[in-house]
Formats: sequence, C-alpha cells, structure tokens
Amino acid sequence: MTTRNKKLTVLALGGNALIRKGERGEIEQQRRHIRNALEQLPALLENQGLLLITHGNGPVVGNLLLQNEAAREIVPPVPLDVCDADSEGSIGYMIQQEMVNRVMGLEENRPVVSVITQVVVDAADPGFVHPTKPVGPFYTRQEAEILRRARGWTIFEDAGRGYRRVVPSPRPLEVIESEPIRLLLRHGVVVIAGGGGGIPVIRNEDGMLRGVEAVVDKDLTTALLAKSLRARRMVFLTAVDCVYRHFGRSDQEPFACLSIPELRHFQQMGEFPPGSMGPKIEAALDFLETGGQEVLITSPECLMDALGGKAGTRIIP
Repeated sequence: MTTRNKKLTVLALGGNALIRKGERGEIEQQRRHIRNALEQLPALLENQGLLLITHGNGPVVGNLLLQNEAAREIVPPVPLDVCDADSEGSIGYMIQQEMVNRVMGLEENRPVVSVITQVVVDAADPGFVHPTKPVGPFYTRQEAEILRRARGWTIFEDAGRGYRRVVPSPRPLEVIESEPIRLLLRHGVVVIAGGGGGIPVIRNEDGMLRGVEAVVDKDLTTALLAKSLRARRMVFLTAVDCVYRHFGRSDQEPFACLSIPELRHFQQMGEFPPGSMGPKIEAALDFLETGGQEVLITSPECLMDALGGKAGTRIIP
C-alpha cells in the first residue's frame, strides 16, 4: 500500500465564497469573495506543499436554472448535468485566475489548472427515488402544479417560502479524472476539481458514461478525492470560524479539537444538522476513518491561525 501523501492538502471552498446572503451575485462580487478567500492559500504551498481545491456551486447553478426558465421560449433549456458543468467551468476559471495572480509573487511560480470533473454515481442509489436537494427558483403553488404535470419534476414546499424543484443527490462513488489529477499534483500543479460536487454520471451496461440530472454533495466528493489521492489533510473553509455546540443559541460554544469518538457522540446528539454542518462532519469521518490524519473547519479569514492551532476546529482520529 502506498504511503499517505504528507504534502497534499485538499481544501474545499464553501458556496459562501461566491455569493453572500442578500447579494445579486454579480461577477465582480463573486471575484471579490474568491480573491478574499484565496488570500492566505499561498502559505499552503510553502516547502513544496501540494494543493487541491474543490468548491461549491449552489448559488451559481441556481442562477443558471433561473436563466433556463426565463429564456426557455428563446433557446432550448439546458439539462441539470450540463448546468453543473457550466458552473464548474465558470467558477473554476475565476478561482484559477485569482490563484495564478496569488502565486506569481512566490519564489517557485506554480502552475494552476481547473479540471472538469465527472463523478460516478449508482443508478440504483435511493436518492433517485427520494429526491431531496432543492435547486432553482421558487414557484407559486399553481406554477408548481403545472411544472409537475408538464415536466415530471418533483416539487416540494420549501419552509413556507414557496415551492421548489428537488433533485436527486446520490453518493459519489468514483472520480473519473482522479488519475490525471494525481499526475498534475505530482508535478507540483495546483489543481481545482470537483466543483459543486462534480458532474454526476452513471455507467450504462456497455460501460459508457452518461450524465444524469442530479447534484452531488460537494463535501462528500471532497472526501472521496482526498481519500483516493491519499491526502494527509482536508480543510473546509466556510461561513463560520469553527464548529459550534448548540450553534445559533445563546449558549453556543466552540469546539477547538475533536476526536472521531467525540464527533460521533455529538453527531448522534443532533449537533450537526443535515442542511448545515452535517455533510462536512460526515465527510470528515469518512476521510479520517480511511487513513486521513487531520480535518480543519474554519473561515477563510482564520485559515492561518487554524493551521497554527489557534483557531478553527481540528478533527483527528
């Protein structure tokens, strides 16, 4: 068995790195947030460190679906897997450009590249039977009924805010481009991959790949990449500076360091909701229980302090 790559960090940028609550999501806003999120990343490249960046796409792919709806009488609508690819390409481009600008001043000028990533899922995954991932715009009840009948969509009421389409969110099983990513990293390239969880594909009976209308959880894909590349460390940059117990309550308290048994204990107590910290905790457990050595969860602004053990939440076996 190959040894774990002690120099490789797999870092996930949350969707908040792109569009913040209350913003329209103009490109310049997205660029500014990405620029700020990447400010401290060159430190991870010191001493020939290797870096793989993944990212969310939630707000952006939702905007693409809105454009689909607005222009459907003018241009043909684009299926969801192609929207996944569009968002992965556009966000990857912005991260790539900002990262190139960041590393230009380093003593060792490192190349940066984005990889459009296909992620194999199981056609029999229960997620296809019970879709749960909300995407796209809100509809009135009347609009929702028309769309259910006309397009066969699954649409649920979303917390009293209206009705939204929900799509399958199957578990990622394999990253098709993992070997090219491995080769790029081996040559010191900073790689951006797995954007938005990657593009979900299934294998037909003849082994051919085909895209499916679904959304893969980005945190689970990040863990899958980190495991397959045998990374030492996985880092999640999100909207909060660390993981909290009783998050959002007056008695919330930060977790500085957690072991796997402690993490499972608090997970069973319901401390990490599915729509919030839950997927990151699941991804952390998946990574650490298969040989990973460290997971950090913090905000972009606190990254350097977290790497030095002065901020964030550190999770260890």
